[in-house]
Amino acid sequence: MDASPDKIAPKTSKAVGAPIWPKIPADFVRAMLAGHSALGLAFAALIYLVCFSGSVAVFTQEFGRWEQPAGPVLSSVSPNAVDAAVKATLAEIPQPHDLLVRLPTPDQPRLSIHGEDASGREHTYVADQAGRLVGEARTPWTEFQAELHTVLHLPRAWGGFVVGLTGVALLSSLISGVLSHPRVFKDAFALRWGGSKRLQEADLHNRISVWGLPFHLAVSLTGAFLGLTTIIVGVLALATFKGDASKAYALFQGPTVKDDPRPAAKVIDVRSGLDAVAARYPDARPTYIYVEHPGERGQHAIINLATDGRLSRGETVVVDGEGRILGEVGYESGSLGFRVLSAMTPLHFGWFGGWPVKVAYFLLGLGLTAVTSSGVAIWLARRRDKGRPAPRWERLWVAFAWSQPLAYAFSALVSQLSPTPAPVAAWGLATLMACGSAAIGTPARISKGLRLISAALLASVAMAHGASQAGVMADPAGWGVDAALIGTALLLALTTLPRRSTAGQHQR
Repeated sequence: MDASPDKIAPKTSKAVGAPIWPKIPADFVRAMLAGHSALGLAFAALIYLVCFSGSVAVFTQEFGRWEQPAGPVLSSVSPNAVDAAVKATLAEIPQPHDLLVRLPTPDQPRLSIHGEDASGREHTYVADQAGRLVGEARTPWTEFQAELHTVLHLPRAWGGFVVGLTGVALLSSLISGVLSHPRVFKDAFALRWGGSKRLQEADLHNRISVWGLPFHLAVSLTGAFLGLTTIIVGVLALATFKGDASKAYALFQGPTVKDDPRPAAKVIDVRSGLDAVAARYPDARPTYIYVEHPGERGQHAIINLATDGRLSRGETVVVDGEGRILGEVGYESGSLGFRVLSAMTPLHFGWFGGWPVKVAYFLLGLGLTAVTSSGVAIWLARRRDKGRPAPRWERLWVAFAWSQPLAYAFSALVSQLSPTPAPVAAWGLATLMACGSAAIGTPARISKGLRLISAALLASVAMAHGASQAGVMADPAGWGVDAALIGTALLLALTTLPRRSTAGQHQR
């Protein structure tokens, strides 16, 4: 946030009485402002990338449906069908370590089974209402954008740590930004238009920061927690179990089943397990099932149950190979700590409340992305005003900021057109090429050029998808995402049109 010591607190007359807003020492504000600037600049690119990718990741489920629009689209499925789908998958993937079964939900109306074969290749099969496998799902771009936000495509432990650390930096930057501007809430609706461009950007930066502050604090805090889970569990293990991490993880896994690799008399009865949880939890619906060690004597299933109206990832129930309930973790029935932990994921991604919440999260996420971008731009403009311009950094930052819409669109187009898509490579190449544009042109031309290319690519993605999937588009989400891509392309193109006020100034 932009603040200067001479604007820290207004002078008040003693005759008027004590000021409403307490005066904060100028030295404290200067220290907060210096820390805010240093922290923001040190993590600017990472914060921007995590915020932008997080805004897109809100619609991960819809992107998955868009990439695989043929369906079948299911509103519900019977326990018999789920059991049949599991057994059919085991015929395709003999002796997998585990299977992930996703049941139909309003956001993801599919029955799918994911597993890994003996060679390490992953498969995701889609089943129909009767549990028959009808095809293999391929959603490379959806998986790419989700992993870019959660682990930055680094090794999972390291990627989660970097993203979590970025969340800590963002949270610290938000707090120091508020403390460095004591009048930030009083001036929440003060916008200085028509004057200095830097002041306009500073006001917009501060206003968006304040208007979305509850959201910004919530997503940064939950993001930091989710990203640093491994470290948090490690500290818990050291403090409670003398460093035994397995005991710490056991707290969040429910009843344990002894590993017994000997062949079982029959494959796990998923149907009986679903019937048992339906009888004990009549108000909840199963959303996914982990089938552990199928075909072995130690086989069991971990069933996630979601209850409508609760901000929760759902309860976790463990059933044995015969479908008997062994117990639950307590995410919805346990202590306050478990319930808070269960709320972290839906609160961070906006996966509650349906479409209105998702759209709000997307817009607020873009607002936080804009705050990050404008913060760096304000710092560079301040340097320029003080006679210490950094034109190369100005061009590079503009190029990087607008590289992400372009890189996302390019990677999606490659995924649509290539039989062997590599979205990570396409995204990386597009990002580098966009940043390379900083070597030529002014910041304004770089920004305009990248926005126009992004608009063209987004429109191309929608047209390529519509042309290739029109004959099999059973899921309305496919057409919905295509329409959203076209709309976004039009909005980006409109932002490149000259403004009347700017044109008038040039004419004068």
